[in-house]
Amino acid sequence: MDSAEHTSDAVPNLNRALPRHERRIWETVFRTPLKSFWDLKDIPYHRVLKRVWRGLFEDRVFGWAAELGFYFLFALFPTLICASSILGLVARSANQFYGELLGHLALVIPTSAMGAVLKTFNETTAASTSGKVTFGLVAAIWSASVGVSAIQETLNAVYKLESRRSYLVARLQAIGLTILLIVMVSLGLGSMLAGDYFAHLIGSRVHDTILQVAGIASVRLVSWVLAGVVLALTFAVLYYWAPDCDMRWHWITPGAVIGIVGWMLASLGFRLYLHYFNTYSVTYGSLGAVVILLMWFYITGLMLLIGAEVNSKIEAAAAERSLELHDSGSTGVHAQAVSASRR
Repeated sequence: MDSAEHTSDAVPNLNRALPRHERRIWETVFRTPLKSFWDLKDIPYHRVLKRVWRGLFEDRVFGWAAELGFYFLFALFPTLICASSILGLVARSANQFYGELLGHLALVIPTSAMGAVLKTFNETTAASTSGKVTFGLVAAIWSASVGVSAIQETLNAVYKLESRRSYLVARLQAIGLTILLIVMVSLGLGSMLAGDYFAHLIGSRVHDTILQVAGIASVRLVSWVLAGVVLALTFAVLYYWAPDCDMRWHWITPGAVIGIVGWMLASLGFRLYLHYFNTYSVTYGSLGAVVILLMWFYITGLMLLIGAEVNSKIEAAAAERSLELHDSGSTGVHAQAVSASRR
């Protein structure tokens, strides 16, 4: 994944309904992708914000987020079946391990919905068999790949693309991306669990108070930093591989930062709202926990898509500015990328 500047003569299959001016902009985006999303000296910020605001409605981001929320919920419980079955087979005394695992998930999942998740988790752990492991693994990957397929379609809409992939190719790519995401999410959770383990080890082995506090704080800080890096990498992988086009790899983008920070703040705000104004159980009765969980997944999908929208509109604004300068005889961001790559 080389980050060197490059140009491409291959333009993906753009939406045929695009107006001529917009088509020209997106052709420029794909022919000469930005080297950096952060160096936007000659691009007015209000133009980017205007494009993002308009794109949220034109690209049906809120509707796509609702679809993603459903698919995320659809994939959750098969994944829990698989995880609980594996834990039950590996160690019948694994209660402490997956209790800590769910404890970390409880930091972001609303408390009102966590009870339903725990109940399902414990019920599926009660009778673990090899058949359930196999079924759970296949069902989890297949269910999650449906959500990834929805992400692919959504990012195609964000980048004004019409997919050229056949159903079989698209699904195989979605399954491969799903497996990769599962590995990265596992690494993120594993880093936090490792932090807990080493913090407990330091607490029991180191008797000097100052060294103990410093060691525990350092271990937990490293574990959370690693988890944050994995989360950022997850966003980067989705933004790079999901659209049906030749994207440039970016480790950290403004969209990823906005998506991650927005997701954390929205999750915290939703938890606080439910703590003080929890009316879901009154309105929906026994379905309140499911509705809360679905709402949290909607927020998760929305933040992911808003990040993609920000990135795409930064590129579009840069391309539009470059075309304006090119038409007036000047050199813009994309034109500079072209000339630099040819030297």
